[in-house]
Amino acid sequence: MAEIQVLITRPVEKEFVEQITAVDSRIQLLDAAAFSAAEDKGDFSDREKFDALLEQAEIICGYWPPISIMTRAPRLKWFHAMIAGVDRPDFAEMLRSPVVVSNSTGIHNTQVSELVLMLMLNLAKKAPFFFKQQQEKRWSPAIPGVLEGKTLGILGFGNIGRAVARLAKAFGMRVIATRRSITEATCEPDVDRLLPASSLPELLAESDFVVIALPATPATGKLIGEAELRMMKPSAFIINIARGKIINEGALTRAIKENWIAGAGLDTVAVEPLPSWSELWELPNVIITPHVGGRRTDYNRLAIPLFLENLKRYLGGEPLLNLIDKAKGY
Repeated sequence: MAEIQVLITRPVEKEFVEQITAVDSRIQLLDAAAFSAAEDKGDFSDREKFDALLEQAEIICGYWPPISIMTRAPRLKWFHAMIAGVDRPDFAEMLRSPVVVSNSTGIHNTQVSELVLMLMLNLAKKAPFFFKQQQEKRWSPAIPGVLEGKTLGILGFGNIGRAVARLAKAFGMRVIATRRSITEATCEPDVDRLLPASSLPELLAESDFVVIALPATPATGKLIGEAELRMMKPSAFIINIARGKIINEGALTRAIKENWIAGAGLDTVAVEPLPSWSELWELPNVIITPHVGGRRTDYNRLAIPLFLENLKRYLGGEPLLNLIDKAKGY
């Protein structure tokens, strides 16, 4: 029987290595995690060793592909991303190729939705103000807000949007959302009104909190600019847990400084890490987290079972889960 070379480019615990190799006796597991991590940091001293493994790989499982993937991995047939978004430049060459690409959509719902609630609660309860007071050892009461009775608008009602809606409902919020694939308003569990994407102005005008949960595509680039921010209530907050380029950051900075909106919670920004000169660092009503929404200490416990299921399907000639639509980019 011909061997099937499966290359792993991220650290995987021993128990998961054993599970991968147990799927089929033909599997030969190649570990390139250390080489991949070095290249991510700009260290190419072991490139020849990495290339020797890439040349053998029929399947690669990792976060994002190594640079020049199509040249370095000529036998590659399937790349499984242990992340959800494939909008990074690293994926571009592969998305234009015949290589099958799948992702890990669906395993981030809990951690990302909890981060959204954390950001909403911190903004509503004036946490940045109180944290600053604590640092200054100053006692100056202010009245916190509440989530109950407020309207949450979710841009993108996919897996994460649904998870956010469920948590918001537990806090007594009214939930409205947009979905690109519908043309008329409807309703579904955990959302009071589900609107077509063309109803964005309506959602922005009604919402006390706007959460961006959209994939990054050419259509969503700078979707939220000056005009859209001016549609929002002066008391409203915007939260981005998707991709930074969906918001025009210059317009957002101005909107917060000039009080068009009340503030923002940003887990993602246009340029990451956020440059030290960015005014967003200094704005008192902005909370910034360093793109950690999808992370958790037991990440592989969620990511590897999905890969295992797809590996079984691949070997059995069955359709894979979470296939990327290359025309849409997600």
